[in-house]
Amino acid sequence: MKEFDFIKNYLFTQPTDSDVLLGIGDDAAIIRPRPGWDLCFSSDMLLKDRHFFGDVCPEDLAHKVLAVNISDMAAMGATPRWVLLSAGLPQLDKNWLTAFCDSMFALAKQFGITLIGGDTTKGDLVFNVTIIGELPSGKALRRDAARIGDDIWVSGRIGLAAAALNHHWRKIQLPDETFALCEKIRLRPTPRVELGKALLSFAHAAQDISDGLAQDMGHILKASGVGAEIHADSVPTLPELRKLLDPSLLYDYIFAGGDDYELLFTAPQACRHAVIEAGNACGTTVTRIGKINDSGRLNILDSNGNTITLTTLGFDHFG
Repeated sequence: MKEFDFIKNYLFTQPTDSDVLLGIGDDAAIIRPRPGWDLCFSSDMLLKDRHFFGDVCPEDLAHKVLAVNISDMAAMGATPRWVLLSAGLPQLDKNWLTAFCDSMFALAKQFGITLIGGDTTKGDLVFNVTIIGELPSGKALRRDAARIGDDIWVSGRIGLAAAALNHHWRKIQLPDETFALCEKIRLRPTPRVELGKALLSFAHAAQDISDGLAQDMGHILKASGVGAEIHADSVPTLPELRKLLDPSLLYDYIFAGGDDYELLFTAPQACRHAVIEAGNACGTTVTRIGKINDSGRLNILDSNGNTITLTTLGFDHFG
């Protein structure tokens, strides 16, 4: 199979989205923005042996390649609409490509996303997705909007992906059932798009947790010029991990492990009921874990009120 056969047979689809004036097949796609809506753009690159294992099945890989980008839209409160996929592939294997594309398009269909372009080349499994979303003008959830007195919330459970990864690295040994639960989260994260949209009317700042809770919280604090206090034992995780792991190790997975792709956000105390209602409406658990203050730094406390010192703050591509 040649490159353009792959594009024609696997990627080319006629857009059913009326806002796409021109999709795959020309030098560029053309989108007509809707009046009263802002466009959000984000791009993520995933490389073999850096972001995923080389023997990952194509269905799981396709899901994650797209899901981590959808998560960026969720963090802004945006609706994901269009993606461009660029891929470096060692060969054009029909069975592998069929499984990959079927999984990718299934997730795209779930979120109403249209593939409008990209690029392919021969390479050692590297993927880059550019995603475009939209939201009502001026309503985006941004990192620079946290306010002193805000509650700090997270969706879902934190630290599971890091636990699965460390099991792969043989740094810990999880029971089979616990590993399966953690591995499912690592391979197939759930973008919290509906929750992000539900938070638009009252939440202040938001970020998706990709590089570690502590590091990503730090991005909000720096952008907003505030500080925060987080209670470590309030952060939701898998109960089995609390039983199996030493607390210091679990804290590292929760605060610095990353790959969670849950939402971290702040909201006024007066909106606690609204936050819980938003989570319930979306079928997503939300948990209050701390408060924004004027300290200018992040302070993580254990159950006795003592400050926890982490060995690392989170993932760094060049660390």
